[in-house]
Amino acid sequence: MKTIKNIAVLTSGGDAPGMNAAIRAVVRAGIYNGLNVFGVRRGYDGLVHGDIIPMDAKSVANIIQRGGTVLKTARSDEFRTLEGRKQAFENVQKLGIDALVAIGGDGTFTGASKFIEEFDIPVIGIPGTIDNDLAGTDFTIGYDTAINTVVDAVDKIRDTAESHDRLFVVEVMGRDSGLIALRSGISTGAEAVLIPELEVDYDAIMKRLDKTRKNKSSRIIIVAEGDKEGGLVVAEKIQENFPHYDVRVSILGHIQRGGKPTCMDRVLASRLGVASVEALLEGRRGEMAGLICGQVQFTPFGKAIKHIDKINENLTRIVEILSL
Repeated sequence: MKTIKNIAVLTSGGDAPGMNAAIRAVVRAGIYNGLNVFGVRRGYDGLVHGDIIPMDAKSVANIIQRGGTVLKTARSDEFRTLEGRKQAFENVQKLGIDALVAIGGDGTFTGASKFIEEFDIPVIGIPGTIDNDLAGTDFTIGYDTAINTVVDAVDKIRDTAESHDRLFVVEVMGRDSGLIALRSGISTGAEAVLIPELEVDYDAIMKRLDKTRKNKSSRIIIVAEGDKEGGLVVAEKIQENFPHYDVRVSILGHIQRGGKPTCMDRVLASRLGVASVEALLEGRRGEMAGLICGQVQFTPFGKAIKHIDKINENLTRIVEILSL
């Protein structure tokens, strides 16, 4: 096994609050262990084009509280090709980089798997995505901040809904996963939560709204963007069934990606950043560092990518019970 002296860290795919905390942890853990650390700007695209910079402890000072990623992130069509990956490997070799830490989601780990297979370079992954849709960790970096952003927004929306006796359909992020919608729906007292993992039972929703219309002056429906019909169509169907309702739609969009990371996300990012560096030094590769039941665990990329296809039924049951 080759001795690791130089490592590089990159962020790829969609940004998530806490990525900076993870970058900081990787850089400082690397320095603590006597390594030289590089940062790759704009993810795999930067790896292809040689946009790689040396990093020291000072370069990651005062970033733990910042959202986004100081290393930037981008999609890379070139890295999807063998020629692009060859160019990326040549840039890695020029700088003597022995291993990589890749922070991102399923696309990031898919690219890392290819890179390992073709060029035999160790890569450890850190789960950075607001969707919380990776197996091998209870929570991904950015998820806690995102759901707290949704909760704050919905609480404010409910204030105006209450004042005007309105029904709001709030669309949140979650193209393939309804976990943002589900947990934020429970914590905001939503009357219904629509997610891509489950078929929508409109009859049940309409009956629930009809049953509670005399008892509530405001109603909130949370819809994940990955739901088959989306917030606007859901609002139209509710308006058709209840023409007397004042129905409004609020699409929260990219505010869920931004903002200062919560304490939970900062600590999670810090733990996984340190663990990723130590894993490389132990000879690990092709694995994602995650937190399961409070303990750091490692999951092969192939098992971590898009393996959450069943929602916690107890959470959906809670939504129904508490919406009375």
